[in-house]
Amino acid sequence: MTQDFLIVGGGIAGVSVAARLSHLGRVTLLEAEPHLAHHASGRSAALFEPRYGLAPVVALSFASEDHHRHANGGVLSPRGMMIVAKADEAAAFRHDVAAMGLAKISPSEARAVVPILNPATVAFAALADHAWDIDTDLLIQNFAREARGMGAQILTGERVSAITRTASGWGVTTTRSQHSGRILVNAAGAWVDDLARMAGVRPLGFTPFRRSMARIPAPGGHDVSRWPMIFGAGEGWYAKPDAGALIVSPAEEHAMDPHDAWADDMVLAEGLARYEEMVSEPVTRILANWAGLRTFAPDRVLVIGHDPVEPAFFWLGGQGGYGFQTAPAASALAADLIAGRPSALGAATVAALSPRRLA
Repeated sequence: MTQDFLIVGGGIAGVSVAARLSHLGRVTLLEAEPHLAHHASGRSAALFEPRYGLAPVVALSFASEDHHRHANGGVLSPRGMMIVAKADEAAAFRHDVAAMGLAKISPSEARAVVPILNPATVAFAALADHAWDIDTDLLIQNFAREARGMGAQILTGERVSAITRTASGWGVTTTRSQHSGRILVNAAGAWVDDLARMAGVRPLGFTPFRRSMARIPAPGGHDVSRWPMIFGAGEGWYAKPDAGALIVSPAEEHAMDPHDAWADDMVLAEGLARYEEMVSEPVTRILANWAGLRTFAPDRVLVIGHDPVEPAFFWLGGQGGYGFQTAPAASALAADLIAGRPSALGAATVAALSPRRLA
C-alpha cells in the first residue's frame, strides 16, 4: 500500500516527525541501523539550553520548551551551566556570558559549586540555572510510542539502496524491502545530501563535523550529580556529569564524510589536556570514548521545508548540536508545512529555516 509519508532516518528528527505526521496520514519510517537513534542522536550531550545557537535555532528551542517540560510528564531535569576562563581568555568569556545570559561570579564562588576548579588557572567564571538535562531515550520513546499508536510503521535495519520518482510519489528500495509513498521526508542526519542525490534532488551543501567524547571517573571521588555542565571559554572543551561520572569533550569540529564516527585519540588527548589545565584533579583513566557527527547547513541553521524544485521531497536536516532541544518545534513545523497550516513560529522564522534560502 502506498503510504502518505515515507521518512528516512530514525534519529530524533525522524522519530519526532513520524509522530506528528501520523496524525495526518499513513507513515512508514525507515532506519538503516538495527535500532533507533544509533548515530548522532545516540551520542548527544543532551542539554536543553534554549539560548544556544543562531536566532532561528533559538526560536525553535524556546518553542520546544513547553513540550519538553510537560508532554508525557516531561523529559527535563535541573543541570545548570558554568563557563570558566583563563586570564588571557577575557574577550571570549565576555562574549559567551553575553550570548548565553550567564551571571558572572568569582572564582571562589565557582569553586564552591565545582570544588575541583584550579585556583591557579580559573580567572573568570559565570553561572546560570537555565539549562536542563534531557532524557533523550525517553523523548525518543515518547515520540515513537505516539507514532505507533497512530498506526505508523517504524522499521529498523532498512538501509535505503535506491529511490525512484513515480507517478504517485516515490519508490524506495531498502536492503530488505520496497516501499512507496506520496511525500519523502529526508531526516537522514549526516546522509541528508547523499539521500537527496539518490532521489535526483540537488543537495544543499550539508557538512558533518565530528565531535569526540570521553567518560572519566568522578574526579577525586566527588559526587558530581549536582554539578552544572562546565564549558571552557569559546567552547574549547566541556564537561558534563553523567551517571556518576563525567563526560569530557574537546568540542572539536572536524569535517567528515558521513560514516559511523569514532573518537580520535590525539584529539581526545588535546581536549582532556585543556580540561585538566582548569581543574586540580588529573585524568587517570578513561572509562569509554565515542564520537558523533553534528551535521550543519552552510549557515548553521536547520533546514525544514519542501524542496523548491521537487515539493514532494521534504527536507528535515542540519540539526547540528540542536536536534534534541529543537525536535518538538521542528517536527511541529514540518507537519504544519506539509498540512498547509500556519505555524506559530511566525513567517520570518519559517523563511529562515526554509530550504529556499539555500537554493
